[in-house]
Amino acid sequence: MNSLFIEFRDPLFGIIIFFSLIFVIALFSYWWGRFTRKEKLHELSSFMSVFNSMPTEQEIKQLITTHAITDKSAFIMADTYYQNGDYEKCIEIYLIMLDVQKDPLEKRETLYLLGRTYFKAGFLERAQEIFLQILKQFPRTPKALRYLLIIYEKMHLFSKALEVLEPLEELGIDHTKDRVYLQAVSIIRSGKFGVDEKAQQLLSLYQQHHILSYLIFEYLFRFTPELAWKNLDFGETERMVDLLWNAPDAEANLDIISSNSYLRELFSAKGTALLAQRSSVFEFDVLIKLNIADESGATLQFDYLCGECKQIYPFSFHRCPNCHSIDSVITEILLTKDHFEANNSLQ
Repeated sequence: MNSLFIEFRDPLFGIIIFFSLIFVIALFSYWWGRFTRKEKLHELSSFMSVFNSMPTEQEIKQLITTHAITDKSAFIMADTYYQNGDYEKCIEIYLIMLDVQKDPLEKRETLYLLGRTYFKAGFLERAQEIFLQILKQFPRTPKALRYLLIIYEKMHLFSKALEVLEPLEELGIDHTKDRVYLQAVSIIRSGKFGVDEKAQQLLSLYQQHHILSYLIFEYLFRFTPELAWKNLDFGETERMVDLLWNAPDAEANLDIISSNSYLRELFSAKGTALLAQRSSVFEFDVLIKLNIADESGATLQFDYLCGECKQIYPFSFHRCPNCHSIDSVITEILLTKDHFEANNSLQ
């Protein structure tokens, strides 16, 4: 009967045991992997259900205070609400987290996110209070100072905004452009000076720093066109193409226009005077050809690109609404149908 069994000292017996162990381990690993994946999917589904069911403030508070979700998950949840424009839910989460957190550094980061959300939602005074609270405990916080600067600017508190620049400069951050910009905006909004005096002060700022060309010449072309033409910087004409295009023909200085090739092409395309037969700018060239053929029906429209964050807007700006950069606007020209074209109705 013993001949029916493989002797335990037989090498074949060892090989069978070896492969049997491998099979058992592989089978265990396979089923363990399936189990862990199922658990992870369950956790993910539970987490995503938070967004689908739109939890109440009490439910969110319970999730955070009982650590049913981690701090990282709570921040992700808040950021999702922030990106979707649901600032009320986002603010609720940050306020609950501030009650739970004990570490001052963690509180600083949460306060910053809360202040940013108040700012985005348009609650400037609340955002101001939050950032002042951060700076009271952590004076060397550049991003809080930066938001406080923009808040004061939006509230037209230019003297306070200029004061914020001092600690930023002490931290080694160059904010010359911000200082000149705030000076220019405060001049424009000041009730102490007349139009001519404002124009002279703005022109003096430009000649001293050679920045903010769009902001300053926008004011000059609107209120003192003669001074604008007299001091026009030819190197900035492409940035100000919309200002030049929309300038009244009666105020155009043909002597200055004739002295610059870009201006000749622009005003020939506009139809003010035929000073060029063609243009290297495609949109100008098309309009010049139409004017020569005495055809109408096309004009220019403008988009405005931020040179820093590359966001495009249908309106001009002096501080980018997205990244808050100053003097970063790039004017892009587009051909479009002239809405003032005469209608050819059937008689």
